Amino acid sequence: MTIVEGMKQIKILLRKHADLCDKIKAHCADLSYETPVYGTETDQRQKVQGWLQSCGDIVQEVSDLKRRISRTNLETMVSIQLDGRAVSKCITEWVARRISLAALDEGAWRALTDRGLKEGQLQATQPGQTPQKVTIRRYYEPAVRDAKVELYRSEPMLIDQAMEGINATTELKS
Repeated sequence: MTIVEGMKQIKILLRKHADLCDKIKAHCADLSYETPVYGTETDQRQKVQGWLQSCGDIVQEVSDLKRRISRTNLETMVSIQLDGRAVSKCITEWVARRISLAALDEGAWRALTDRGLKEGQLQATQPGQTPQKVTIRRYYEPAVRDAKVELYRSEPMLIDQAMEGINATTELKS
């Protein structure tokens, strides 16, 4: 079973669990004058117990699949071309970068601005003083900032592209 198949199976199992919970809720009790839907009172009790057992089995199966997916994600290394070089990380690290870490890096580089400062001439405050030229001192390279912002902005898309193939072809670890 591949990672994608495992994730789809989890969705199917959770849907089955929800359906069983609805059945349990609808048939776990009735009034004494009602006829049990599933035969006798004993039959109804066994049916509800069976559904509860199935729910427990489903939870265990989902837990097992999630563990296998997590293990696979930790043990599977993936190389992605970023900024002209191959960067290798495990799937778990790439997922973290996709979800939030690339955006944090982008935000740090976006924080480099001119802060709205203006260049110009500072007028003399004393007679006889000459006006002073005012320039902005940047403690960063604008071209490097722009390149880094674009790199981190595009990184999630590159991760998505790589993960589509990896998740469809990588077999789950046991």
